[in-house]
Parts: sequence; structure tokens; C-alpha cells
Amino acid sequence: MASIPTHENSWADQWDYNPDPLPASVTKKSSAGGSAKAKYGKKVEEGFGKTKAVAANGMAKVKVGARFGLHWIKDKFHKTTGKQ
Repeated sequence: MASIPTHENSWADQWDYNPDPLPASVTKKSSAGGSAKAKYGKKVEEGFGKTKAVAANGMAKVKVGARFGLHWIKDKFHKTTGKQ
């Protein structure tokens, strides 16, 4: 069995026609309008607040549903085994 020479392109390199991405130091540019945090920070914070509220509401529903489901299973078990 022949080994693959390391100087040849890999399968992904042979079929990838897009240029490789530039390093982070080359792509980073300073903006004249201020930092992104100053521009979008408040909107992001509002979005996190909404997300937190939705997640809390969803978890409360899951908690209630799980509680009722476990009580239903417990009741079924007690009815079938004759335990009270």
C-alpha cells in the first residue's frame, strides 16, 4: 500500500475553489464611527433580556408539565398495584 505524499493537495483542497480566509490581523479594521459595542450594545442587551424572559417562561412550563406527568405516572402505578 502506497503512502500519500505530503506535498500533494488533500481532497478538500482539490475541490475548494474559494480562496482561504485571511488571518484575523489582516481582516480587522478600525471604524471611524465608533466601536460596534457602542452602536449595538443596547440592542444586544435588550435581545438578551427578551431571550432570558422566554427561556424562563419555557422552563416554568416544562417544570409544571414534568410535575403533572410524574403525578400521573405515580397515580397509575398506585392504581395497578393496589397500593394506597
